[in-house]
Amino acid sequence: MEIKGRDPATECYRVVVDVDGTPVAALVPERLAAERLTLGSRPSHEAAYTWIAANKDQIERTITRMAQGPARIRAPFDQIMLVEEH
Repeated sequence: MEIKGRDPATECYRVVVDVDGTPVAALVPERLAAERLTLGSRPSHEAAYTWIAANKDQIERTITRMAQGPARIRAPFDQIMLVEEH
């Protein structure tokens, strides 16, 4: 998984995961880190990157399942959204 940075318009971190040889982009809401770290406010970049790294496997599994077709995703990872790269 590669983190491409924060998208200020969506308040999400853009990540790219390799799914069966194809790069798949997704938005991981920064509020996930804030909620899980019980910060109550927007996390710092460092806190968000640390949270994403600690949850890398679950984030990658979620994106892979979403990219492969309809899937039931458990909260809080159901807030992740796939996006098309331009």
